[in-house]
Amino acid sequence: MAIRKIVKLGEESLRKKSKPVVDFDKSLWELLDDMKETMYAFNGMGLAAPQVGVLRRVVVVDVNNAFIELVNPEIVKTKGEDVEEEGCLSVENFRGRVVRPMKITVNAFDRYGYPFTLTGEKWLARCICHEVDHLDGIVFVDKSLDKEKYLKKHSL
Repeated sequence: MAIRKIVKLGEESLRKKSKPVVDFDKSLWELLDDMKETMYAFNGMGLAAPQVGVLRRVVVVDVNNAFIELVNPEIVKTKGEDVEEEGCLSVENFRGRVVRPMKITVNAFDRYGYPFTLTGEKWLARCICHEVDHLDGIVFVDKSLDKEKYLKKHSL
């Protein structure tokens, strides 16, 4: 396992759409292991593959000491609305409020290619939505109710 470099907002690859994983092999397992180690090294709750420079639909999250790997995640159902402040390992020195669903259901695959469905609420739902956005080139700042504060200090 290795700690990988975090891609920062402003780097072009963070805005690209990720491709689905086709091969559930040792290279995927290495990526997942590295992402887990990197997320923990930087005190994150989640990390998407584009944040470590890999344009594949892979996400890891850890909410309430529950570590989850999601390969090719697809949010299939949402319910309710919740507004909370978010941060991001790819966006330094900014936290902003974002509207997210209160509850989601996501279909995904595990590292071996087995499908599963997961339903999460509150912070788990928020974290998964945040990371899945990364897979489509979307950063939380794009959706932040406090975007103007960010734009005053930085340029997207």
